[in-house]
Amino acid sequence: MTDSATDAFSNLRRVQNRTVRVLALGQTLGALAYGVTISIGALLAVSVSGDEAFSGLAVAMLTLGAALAAMPLARLANLRGRRWSLGLGNAVALIGIAIVLSAAALGSFPLLLVGYLFVGSGNAGNLQARFAATDLASPDRRARDLSMVVWATTVGAVLGPNLQAPGQLIGDALGMPHLTGAYVFSIVAQVACLLVFVLGLRPDPLLHARELAAERRGTAASAGAGIDRPWLARFAMLAVAASHGVMVAVMSMTPVHLQHEGATLSLIGITISLHVAGMYALSPVFGALADRFGRLTMVLVGQVQLALSLVLIVADPMNPGLGVLALILLGTGWSAATVSGSALLSEASSLDRRTARQGRSDSLMSFTGAASAVAAGGILSVAGYGGLAGVSFVFVGLVVLAAPLAARSRGRGGVRTPE
Repeated sequence: MTDSATDAFSNLRRVQNRTVRVLALGQTLGALAYGVTISIGALLAVSVSGDEAFSGLAVAMLTLGAALAAMPLARLANLRGRRWSLGLGNAVALIGIAIVLSAAALGSFPLLLVGYLFVGSGNAGNLQARFAATDLASPDRRARDLSMVVWATTVGAVLGPNLQAPGQLIGDALGMPHLTGAYVFSIVAQVACLLVFVLGLRPDPLLHARELAAERRGTAASAGAGIDRPWLARFAMLAVAASHGVMVAVMSMTPVHLQHEGATLSLIGITISLHVAGMYALSPVFGALADRFGRLTMVLVGQVQLALSLVLIVADPMNPGLGVLALILLGTGWSAATVSGSALLSEASSLDRRTARQGRSDSLMSFTGAASAVAAGGILSVAGYGGLAGVSFVFVGLVVLAAPLAARSRGRGGVRTPE
C-alpha cells in the first residue's frame, strides 16, 4: 500500500470512528425516549381504553409507525443523506409524544393510537442509524461497527423503563395524566437526539461513501461494490423481520402478564430492563462473532436462543425465575439475528440498491412487529402467556427452513451491477 493510500485509509478510519461515536450517542438518547414509551404503552392503552384486550395496540401502532416511516426516511437518506432522515424521524416522534399526552388527558383511545403512530417514526430513525454505521465500514469490521451502534442503545433502553416511578412523581407535580410523567424524560432525550444527528453527522456517511465510490470507480478497490446478491438479501430481510416478530409478540405482552399476576410497576420495569439489556448489551460480541464466523452462522445462533426462550415460557409460564431467563434469551437471540442479518443485508446489496433495501427491511420488520403485537393481545387472552410463546415458534421455523437456500445462494456469486 502506497503512502497516499495509507493516508486515505487512515483518514477514512478516523471519519468512520467519529461517525460511529455520533451514531452511538444519538442511539443512547433515542433509546431512552423510546424505552419510556414502549414500557408505558400497553399499560396506558389499558388505562385509557379500559379493556385489556386492546393492550397490544399501543406497541402495534408504534411498530406500524416505524414501518410506514421506514421507506420514506430511506428515500430521504438517498436524496439528502443520513443526518436529515434520522433528524426528521425524531422530529415527527416529538409531535407524536405531544399527541399521546393530549390523548391521555382527554381519555381518547383513538387519539392515543394516532400519537403512538407518530412516535413510531422516531424508532424508524433509530433503526436506520445502525445501517448508517455500515456506510463507511470496511468489510472485516462491518458487523462490529453496526453492533456498536446497537450496543449504545443499552443505557437508554435499560434506563427508560425504570423511569416510570420517578416520572410519575414529576407528572403528579406537573398535573400530568396518570402514567405519563416519564414522558418528560422522553421529550428531553428526543430533542437531544435530533440535535446530535443533525449537527454531528458531518460528513454525512452515506454521501461520503458515494463520493469515495465515485473516485474509485473502475479500480480494484471498489470492485466489490457492484456485487449484488438479491436472494441472500431477501433471506437477511426474513431473518431480521421474523426475529423481531418473536421478540415483539412476547415482550409486548410481558408487562400485561406480569400485572395480571400482581407484579408492581417496579418489578415490571426491572424485568423489561433485563430483557432490553439482553437485546443490546452483548451486541458487540455478536458483531465480532459475525465478522469472525460469518453472518449466516450467527443468524442461526440467534434462532437457537429464541427457541430456548420460548421453550422456557411454554414449560412454566408462571415461574418468575424462568420467565426472567426467557426474557434475557429473547433479547440475546434478537440481538444475534438482527446484528448479523443487518450486516448480511448491507454486504449482499450493491451500493446503488443498499439504501432502498435497508428501508424495505426495516418496513417489513416493523410491519411484522405490528402484526405480532396485535395478534399477541388476542392470543394472550385466549391461550395465555405459554400459548403465545408456543405460537411464536412459527417465526423461528421460517428462518431455519430458509437458511439452507440462503447458504446455497451465497456460494453462487452475485450479479455485478454498475455503480
